[in-house]
Amino acid sequence: MAESPFPFLRATFYRWAQLWPEVCPDLARAPHVLAVCDHHVENFGTWRDIEGRLIWGVNDFDEAYPMPYTIDQVRLAASAHVAVAENHLAIPPGDACQAILEGYTQGLTKSGNPFVLEQHHGWLRDAALGELRDPVQFWEKMESLSTIRGPIPRSATKALEALLPEKGLAYRVAHRIAGLGSLGRERFVALADWRGGHVAREAKALVPSACVWADGNRGSKRIFYEDAISRAVRVPDPFVHLRGRWIVRRLAPHCSRIELSSLPKTRDEWRLLHAMGFETANVHWGSRKAIPAVVRDLKKRPSDWFHAAVQEMLKATTKDWEEWRRL
Repeated sequence: MAESPFPFLRATFYRWAQLWPEVCPDLARAPHVLAVCDHHVENFGTWRDIEGRLIWGVNDFDEAYPMPYTIDQVRLAASAHVAVAENHLAIPPGDACQAILEGYTQGLTKSGNPFVLEQHHGWLRDAALGELRDPVQFWEKMESLSTIRGPIPRSATKALEALLPEKGLAYRVAHRIAGLGSLGRERFVALADWRGGHVAREAKALVPSACVWADGNRGSKRIFYEDAISRAVRVPDPFVHLRGRWIVRRLAPHCSRIELSSLPKTRDEWRLLHAMGFETANVHWGSRKAIPAVVRDLKKRPSDWFHAAVQEMLKATTKDWEEWRRL
């Protein structure tokens, strides 16, 4: 986190949720949807649907909560700006904003559309299947995880075993560090050999969204993860389930989050960010009744509202990061 603003932004959504109504009070009054909230350019990944097709979309809904639709757009674009500044993306910041906003608007207009990569979006399929997501490398990394020797919560064990491909399958449980926003939360990975190959299942502890804390603990403490994935315009991952306080999922080479560093060096940044904006609309379509109000709100805003808001939130986040580094 101390190295640059990008990991800091990813790891501190709780602070973003606190700053948001102060820095962008007008946008904080925009129509509410069930939002991703902890949205950023590395919160996208792939999974296999019930037909075995490769699907691309938002990867993590840990912080999902009813919030103004604008929070997802501004946070996504702010992360893109930081990624550009740190040479992770090669596109002018203004163009990044335009691509995201156009993608989002188009997604609203078309009532959303999931990203199925088998027959369509060939460019995105090529980007998603980068060399760094090679199965050999993936399973070598999984196998290198250290086995947990201490006690494991019974609820986590039951959650993991319920998702394994066969009852009574022998497995070991390892600890995995992944992402930044969920650092400190319990994660348990069950690793097993099954019928000629490796399988992995992960149970991650969930807590109420940081939006609740930022609002002085006045909001609902309900966990909205499953609501978000079931209501969005989305092809579901049959291996993602909420079991008590655990979100359980399959881990596999092409069933995981995509880091910018794993994408091919040659790629169309505009199309990638446009797709991220469109996928954000897919998620917001889970709040179908709110969409007409969202469309009206977008139409009445001045042409420069989006880029201006991103700049203001970036200033606040960068200031936070600089102050934190001096501690």
